[in-house]
Amino acid sequence: MRYSNNKEVAALVRTLVNTGWRYMNGKKHGKIIAPNGRKLAVPGTPSDWRASMNFQRDVRRLALIAQP
Repeated sequence: MRYSNNKEVAALVRTLVNTGWRYMNGKKHGKIIAPNGRKLAVPGTPSDWRASMNFQRDVRRLALIAQP
């Protein structure tokens, strides 16, 4: 399955899905859902060169919130 046109974003989403997160298709953007139920939009066609870094930061923040 193709999660994003950006290789780094797609690889990160693939890793997250393999570790228990869920992916849902949307009309414009996909969504990644953490095990605690929090959602994060996945950039499908990012135009910013920092998109993969920003997405990694957001996932890290979400993962820290997901920790008890």
